[in-house]
Amino acid sequence: MPPKENNRYLITPRRILLAAFGDPGHAFPTIALGRELVGRGHEVCIETWDKWRDDCEREGMQFTPAPIYEVWPMGGSPLKPYQAAVRASGESAALIRSFDPDVVVADILTVATSLAAQMEERPWATLVPHVLPTAEPGFPPYSIGARFPRTRVGARAWQLLDPLVRQGIEEGRVQLNGARSRVGLPPLDHMHGGISRQLAIVATFPQLEYPRRRWHPSVRVTGPLMWERPYGDVELPPGDDPLVLIAPSTAQDAEQRMLAAALQGLAGEPVRVLATYNRRPPPEPLHVPGNARLVEWVSYSRTMPLCDAVVCHAGHGTLVRSLACGVPVVACPAAGDMAENAARVAWAGAGVSLPRRMVTPRGIRLAVRRVLGDPRYARRADELRAWAERSDGAANAAAEVEQLASTRPAPVAGATDRS
Repeated sequence: MPPKENNRYLITPRRILLAAFGDPGHAFPTIALGRELVGRGHEVCIETWDKWRDDCEREGMQFTPAPIYEVWPMGGSPLKPYQAAVRASGESAALIRSFDPDVVVADILTVATSLAAQMEERPWATLVPHVLPTAEPGFPPYSIGARFPRTRVGARAWQLLDPLVRQGIEEGRVQLNGARSRVGLPPLDHMHGGISRQLAIVATFPQLEYPRRRWHPSVRVTGPLMWERPYGDVELPPGDDPLVLIAPSTAQDAEQRMLAAALQGLAGEPVRVLATYNRRPPPEPLHVPGNARLVEWVSYSRTMPLCDAVVCHAGHGTLVRSLACGVPVVACPAAGDMAENAARVAWAGAGVSLPRRMVTPRGIRLAVRRVLGDPRYARRADELRAWAERSDGAANAAAEVEQLASTRPAPVAGATDRS
């Protein structure tokens, strides 16, 4: 198959298999990468949850539903995570043999597909849709919400926890090697074996990464991978006061505690408030003050550029979208890695982190006043916006995937056998 030229690239078309865990924070970056790869002339198949089928096909990708096995105690006999990965890897391996990809890109949580890629001896990459979760000595433990230490004394204090952290990582290595053994793969002697050492795409702003003494040669911090479903404009609250967007998580805080606190706390403030419940209605009706509008859904890409601040749970996708629009953040982490994301944005100077106990009307009111009142936050967020405009995360990631795919011989012109 000869190289094909589009309006930006001279490329050799490849077959590329993408796989993603189905939550939006993992599926959306993978869809963004797939869209870019399709635009560059590649044949892309994506394996993720069936709820994203129409979106993936609309972006020009082939779709196959990901195998799903119950791993949480919701009835029956749930599998342990690595047991589920072993079982699902057989189905993913069959897909690889059928589609015959030149390279496989698996989301960091999609262990089954990464195992299958190695079983079928294909080049494989890991897509990390947030900051790199591996640590160096002196880093605070990942996801607890602590910032990078400012002094050597602080780093030494965090190092006291390193043995405990290593114990947990070693347990993960043993479990992964058990799964590898069950599918016929050799054990790994290094930690974090679920992250590819051929290519690890870290889809975040480099400004959110803590300084490291050494980066593994396989790691590429490409910039964020952003995608959203199409949606039109919404009517904004009237007036000229600063616009604050309340953007809660689509997965956490089912009672909409942050949304309620923000509406109450910003009532009467000299701001306009646009709030969305993201199609997750609160259990009880919320009071919407005169300076606010509450809507079912908003397009972040269309709305955030109009805002002066964003209040969110600090899911990585919402966080980087806000920063890519040049808007500082009030981060109110709820669960998972949100506390880590909140710590990173505060460390980078592009927003403030509000601990869970302070996600109250008063806490949010004071945090918004701080972000709007100190121009350094807006300036720093604008620096990240300018970086994003110069450096397209999707293009950067796609170029790395193409480079990895080039390590496998290009398909022969006219060949159709994919057995």
